[in-house]
Amino acid sequence: MKAAECPKCGAKELGVGKHSGYGVMFPKNKMSLGSEVEYIICTECGYIIEGYVKKPAKFKNTLY
Repeated sequence: MKAAECPKCGAKELGVGKHSGYGVMFPKNKMSLGSEVEYIICTECGYIIEGYVKKPAKFKNTLY
């Protein structure tokens, strides 16, 4: 389901941002280059609505 509005301030204009470079997410206990993390962000108040890795397959078979 796609976010339609900010749950904090109610604004409807959302943007996308990402962490990359040293901000990547790495699998625990597994050798991997990791994956960029992307976020859906409210463009009015800056609230991060959701975050996710771009390459979730890199986290298969990791310990939980």
